[in-house]
Amino acid sequence: MPDTSDLFAASEPSRRELLGAALAAPALGGSGPLVHDEIDWQRFLADADLVWKRMPQTWYEGPFLGNGFLGSGVYAQQGANAVRFNVQHSEVQDHRPEYGALFGLARLPIGHLTLEPVGAITGVDWRLDLWNAELTGAITTSSGSLEIRALIHNDRSVLAVEVLPSEGERDFRWTFHPEEAVSPRADPIFNRPPPPGYTANPAPSVTRHGDLELVTQPLLSGGGHATAWQEVRRGARRTLYAAVAWSFPRDTAGDEAVRSVRSAARLPVEALAADHRRWWHGYYRKSFLSLPDQRTQSFYWIQLYKVAAAARRDAPPMATTGPWLEPTPWPATWWNLNVQLEYWLIHGSNHLELDAVTRSLSQYRQNLVDQVKFPEDSAGVPRTTDMTLDNGAGLGNSGYPVGVPGQATPVPEVGNLTWALHNVWLSYRHTMDVRIVRDVLFPLLRRAINYYLHFLEPGPDGRLHLPATFSPEYGVDAPDTNYDLALIRWGCRTLVESARLLRVRDPLLPKWQEVLANLAAYPVDANGFMIGAGAPFAKSHRHYSHLLMIYPLYLVTWEQEDQRALIERSLKHWISFEGALQGYSFTGAASISAQMLRGDDAHFYLDELLRRFVQPNTMYKESGPVIETPLSAAQSVHDMICQSWDGVIRVLPAMPAAWPDVTVHNFLTQGAFLLSAARRGGRTDFVRLLSLAGAPCRVRTGIDGPFTVRSNGRKVPWRTLPGGDLELDLRRGEEVLIQARGDAVIRPVTPANQARWGLPA
Repeated sequence: MPDTSDLFAASEPSRRELLGAALAAPALGGSGPLVHDEIDWQRFLADADLVWKRMPQTWYEGPFLGNGFLGSGVYAQQGANAVRFNVQHSEVQDHRPEYGALFGLARLPIGHLTLEPVGAITGVDWRLDLWNAELTGAITTSSGSLEIRALIHNDRSVLAVEVLPSEGERDFRWTFHPEEAVSPRADPIFNRPPPPGYTANPAPSVTRHGDLELVTQPLLSGGGHATAWQEVRRGARRTLYAAVAWSFPRDTAGDEAVRSVRSAARLPVEALAADHRRWWHGYYRKSFLSLPDQRTQSFYWIQLYKVAAAARRDAPPMATTGPWLEPTPWPATWWNLNVQLEYWLIHGSNHLELDAVTRSLSQYRQNLVDQVKFPEDSAGVPRTTDMTLDNGAGLGNSGYPVGVPGQATPVPEVGNLTWALHNVWLSYRHTMDVRIVRDVLFPLLRRAINYYLHFLEPGPDGRLHLPATFSPEYGVDAPDTNYDLALIRWGCRTLVESARLLRVRDPLLPKWQEVLANLAAYPVDANGFMIGAGAPFAKSHRHYSHLLMIYPLYLVTWEQEDQRALIERSLKHWISFEGALQGYSFTGAASISAQMLRGDDAHFYLDELLRRFVQPNTMYKESGPVIETPLSAAQSVHDMICQSWDGVIRVLPAMPAAWPDVTVHNFLTQGAFLLSAARRGGRTDFVRLLSLAGAPCRVRTGIDGPFTVRSNGRKVPWRTLPGGDLELDLRRGEEVLIQARGDAVIRPVTPANQARWGLPA
């Protein structure tokens, strides 16, 4: 199979021609004469900075830095008078597939640096500067103070920490502490014993190269990883540079780590920061959102910082902890919810440059074929994988392979690839780049649905039924699970549409149409959607797997009036069972409420998430560190701000009473439109749309009363449809302003409250 690791390997002019500004969006203010911005970006984002007035003690409290590969969390070193800078890397994993994804292919801990002052630490005053992606501030001690400035360079993948000590702290020191190269899941505290024969990797070796220390970690399977670090003195300032390299099966990591550190160490931090800042400043400028609730607004922008610190297109798909590996029972990538939720926010926020899902599914598709029954025509993704989508020989405690419908072992969880491909479909719909469909979505979805087709059988009612499968993560196998029926319906519908788009006469087209016509109805009882046939929803369940047809697939929607009672009943029944609910239960409830146009309900569920589950630095825990839930909360905000499913752009559809003023700019919608809008005093003043692909445009503006429509070029034809939607004939590159009142200016709204994340008091 050809290497498709760079899905967008077309020449740069061709790439721009196809994607317009969706993947390389213009900076705000470059959008033409119809709207202009009045945003002081540095000042605006400074209001969202996290601050610490006391020492963070854990991963859940401290600052975090990253570039999708290298990651560092900063907090107190327990049992010592020191500050810990973790050194972890998203590519560093084991390579022993015989022990499964959770042991033999697990993410491996690397180590941590400790900044050890002369005097006892008495306080900190830190700020995580989002605009510049830097940690700045001071550590005070009984002997003086240490001014610090830290960043993980965007391109060089080097941690740089500049320290300016006071006179009494001139003799502070750094120490690197390597960690044992063993799966974090093997820790006895998690009560998940490793498979027989599994052992830790050999101890690392430490060597000196002049003023540079190199810690090399060999692996039993070959290759390994290495950490290099050194300190450089420039006057009174001392700067630490550290880098991690990974290689397999070659043993080149040591040389690569040394080269990275030596190259970076030639430059002071200020010089390193120049191009680092350029990337981050351009990143933020691709979209804008301002809300009157400062706590929620800050949380939103921290998630945009977090996702760019954790994800890049060419980085591994995010594992449960992102690049910030900590002790965890989940040292792998999880595909039955985590990955999907982690990447949803990249679409509306106009950050397709972070789309590792499309790239990795394409690059490692052979693993998807090799790990499923019927590899001749099918594919599937296991629940747990390494960065190459491999579960190895994992079974049960060691990993979760693709199951087989009707077979109890392994767990018959079979729909995860289809759900992951929904993320790919979202990337297509937000860019209208047909290559995504042609090269990734269509061939893989065809195989994913083929897997289901091997098991669908007609029943006495003439409908097609599915044997028992597992609905994540309810714990009961059942025939005709709603999780799988929803994914089959979405998959077949998408294949039919894709074949039409690609002008492909696929021999399976009649089969897909037959499935759509004859697939079993969703199992429903008096309480709403069931888990599956004969399996009512009867206990607390954190996952909304049985509700995927409502969200995010939008197959059963609030706009279908005959389905409203069912949707309302299902949501109410699911969320009423408190015991097992977790943070992402509330993001799912918020997004479903937003579809129901109930902004106050969506706002309530978001507030419950922030109040009950989100940690001081906006991280999240569920038996261990996991990051998908806060990222998915940003998508819930998106669902309140804009929905663009089923060919209609719905502007500010679910506004709570607490948000009378909202500004959004360059929000990327399905159909590849950049949306701008302003709501002031509870009324929408204007809506602006810029077409990046020339796709059909239908918009529900939410403007009440008279409005004008104007463009910045030719007169754009438009008409009002019977329900009030506007249909506009926008060509690629054209924009239109629909204006009711006020000025078409993009500016932050005035916050109704003040709030800081971190440990501000």
